[in-house]
Amino acid sequence: MWRGVAAVGLLRAGGIGGPRAASGTAAAAAAAAIQLRQRLEKELEDIRGAGTWKNERVIASRQGPHLRLAGGGAGILNFCANNYLGLSSHPEVIRAAVEALEKFGAGLSSVRFICGTQSIHKDLEEKIARFHQREDAILYASCFDANAGIFEALLTPEDAVLSDELNHASIIDGIRLCKANKYRYKHMDMQDLEAKLQDAQKHRLRLVATDGAFSMDGDIAPLKEICQLAEKYNALVFIDECHATGFLGPNGRGTDELLGVMDKVTIINSTLGKALGGAAGGYTTGPKPLIDLLRQRSRPYLFSNSLPPAVVGCASKALDLLMESNAIAQSMAAKTQRFRSKMTAAGFTISGKDHPICPVMLGDARLAAVMAEDMLNRGIYVIGFSYPVVPKGKARIRVQISAVHSDEDIDRCVEAFTEVGRKHGALP
Repeated sequence: MWRGVAAVGLLRAGGIGGPRAASGTAAAAAAAAIQLRQRLEKELEDIRGAGTWKNERVIASRQGPHLRLAGGGAGILNFCANNYLGLSSHPEVIRAAVEALEKFGAGLSSVRFICGTQSIHKDLEEKIARFHQREDAILYASCFDANAGIFEALLTPEDAVLSDELNHASIIDGIRLCKANKYRYKHMDMQDLEAKLQDAQKHRLRLVATDGAFSMDGDIAPLKEICQLAEKYNALVFIDECHATGFLGPNGRGTDELLGVMDKVTIINSTLGKALGGAAGGYTTGPKPLIDLLRQRSRPYLFSNSLPPAVVGCASKALDLLMESNAIAQSMAAKTQRFRSKMTAAGFTISGKDHPICPVMLGDARLAAVMAEDMLNRGIYVIGFSYPVVPKGKARIRVQISAVHSDEDIDRCVEAFTEVGRKHGALP
């Protein structure tokens, strides 16, 4: 095929030499392909050599606190999912997905402004806005898409965006796409943020962008202080709530509810793929004119298919359960505290504070990978995180607590960590 394509290209271009020239072009293309393969294989070998290779384990069961892995691993305790509330396998959530699939089909086969939208999508957007106590909301295929779509649509070269240096990659990528003036402040450093805000006064609009809860470190942004600085310097506040929606705050509405600044935060982006059913999807919620603008200009929204009805059904039911009762969200605090206190007592360093993301800090990438594998041998599913997901020298095993973990599950995890930590020299 390559030879035929090359020959056609030469003939159309008026090339001379006929089959011989075509054969030479094919040989050059083959040589380039070999060169590419060799470079890629060398790069992959370097990743393996650095101990940062990421294997993907295959799960042969539903997501939940107990898993079965492909190849026969059964009864595995799962401590690495974003299934904070355990709703990904909740019977009512699954039933809602099935009903939506049967009623509305597999999908619309196109984007919303071309093939239209369905009533369940509009209902879910209204429900999201009500849950966050905002004016309107817009759905995306993922929160990565929501973050990719907002900054470019909202900000111009006359504006400025100020971003925490440890913001999620999707926020960083979204900011790169826009033409605003870019400032990066030190992680949760309010003095540095204030200095950057002072410098940004020359710009028309200033937007402070931060994760509400930081997924790699389990720490929570100081939103009160951020909002105070935003008011002082006439700036807006944007937060990504992927690791907060559903379980932080008295009613699970997120870090702005937890810290009492719901009326101070202008824009919220979050996900349906973690606490809210665990399937997929993301959204932006905030002022109605902003949402209207995103429907007109946000590229990931305009050029991506509508969310599948089954996904919409899952998320809608998850929100119903949360708005009916805060019992599930409230159950997280005690379980998180149990794990953190027991691990600290055992001698481990746990990053962050009062968040179900509990990074067990180890430093060395190889140590994190070997310990995670040894934990699996003891029936505990955790994953080592290393560069480029986290900075070099700050490798860790990120443990995530779920509302559906029992106290016995948590204690078993701590016991396994203690055994493995002593075996590999992470503990005395």
